[in-house]
Amino acid sequence: MATYTYEALNSAGKPQKGTIEAGTTEEAIQRIKAQGFYPTSVREQAAKKGGPAEGEGAKLKKAKGGGFGLGGVSAKLMTTFTRQLSTLQDAGLPLLRSLQILESQQKPGRFKNTLVGVCEEVEGGSSLSEAMGKYPKVFNHLYVKMVNAGEIGGVLDVILQRLAEFMEKAERLKRKIRGAMVYPIVVILIATLILVGIMIFIIPKFEEIFRDFGVSLPMLTRWLIRTSRWMAGTNPGQSIPGWIVVLPSPVIIWILFKLIRKAGPGRAATDIVALYSPIFGNIVRKTVIARFTRTLGTLVAAGVPILEAIKITKETSGNYVFEKALQRVYDSIREGEGFAGPLRESRTCDAIVVNMIDVGEETGELDAMLLKIADNYDEEVDVAVASLVSLLEPLMVVVLGGIVGTIVLAMFLPMVKMIESLQGGAI
Repeated sequence: MATYTYEALNSAGKPQKGTIEAGTTEEAIQRIKAQGFYPTSVREQAAKKGGPAEGEGAKLKKAKGGGFGLGGVSAKLMTTFTRQLSTLQDAGLPLLRSLQILESQQKPGRFKNTLVGVCEEVEGGSSLSEAMGKYPKVFNHLYVKMVNAGEIGGVLDVILQRLAEFMEKAERLKRKIRGAMVYPIVVILIATLILVGIMIFIIPKFEEIFRDFGVSLPMLTRWLIRTSRWMAGTNPGQSIPGWIVVLPSPVIIWILFKLIRKAGPGRAATDIVALYSPIFGNIVRKTVIARFTRTLGTLVAAGVPILEAIKITKETSGNYVFEKALQRVYDSIREGEGFAGPLRESRTCDAIVVNMIDVGEETGELDAMLLKIADNYDEEVDVAVASLVSLLEPLMVVVLGGIVGTIVLAMFLPMVKMIESLQGGAI
């Protein structure tokens, strides 16, 4: 039997503290509830130095590690860890033993070092959610709160399973959007390289021919030659060739975009533009709706209080407009009003989303309704992305064809004049 310290609320809502003996954390939670308390924090007291071994009489080896782990932790790695931890907990293994097994399987790096720290915290008497909360760059607020809800309810294995499914679906949605964007981005980059090569190596050859024949050049050809000179850096007084500006410009634009989003006003402006842009706005809106409804539905289903769930969802929604809408929902519920009203007034979601949430509130199945909305919008995002890709392909053909056609026309207009002058001279 181990001794657990707990914090709980009594029937009047007043905080209570105490200790209780039990074989497991789940048993301790059930005993606390049997006393008429609602536990908010339960953790095992640390064993005294030189005391009896922890667990089933076997001494658990304390994980060793240290140093920095370079790089982040991938979503795939986090999902695998979560599902494996859920399986081990469902099999009845002690929590610390489960963590040590998973830590030993990790390759050296940031995640392994983090798990070493989590093992040490849990072995020292902290709960799993408290231990994970000390590593916010690996275990985010959403993750920690769901684990905490699973600990309080005694269903950690079930919550971890739901969390793994949530992470898999969120990552699958990201991969679909990124995969759809690969083709147009690659085509644009290759086309840019080809156009830069034409400007630097091909156009100057035609310019020499036109100069030797003394042909008067039309305005389109003169403009193209000036652009070619700028690109190659051959204009009088030009210090930097244009290709040095053109080639790294996508990277520079991306860095500037990230810097702008670091500031509050910049992030708000970019989110509003993205949400209401004519082509991509529909996809952004559907993606954010799918994300926030799945997050909120998963939290509510896990037993997280609705106000805390909305607060976490607001922080992880990823869009300024939806953060403001969810803040209004939070204030409304705190004042005793409903969820659907302020969401309808914000006009961020389609009418069907608001109506389904309204029905979920009335029937007491808000979590199930939110997850249905998320599944529906995941499918709509797939359709919208496929439609965008099918639209971008002919659009890119038209744009690239127009650019190449302009270059060909600019080069062949003077050649027509050359041929006419040669024929006139021969006559």
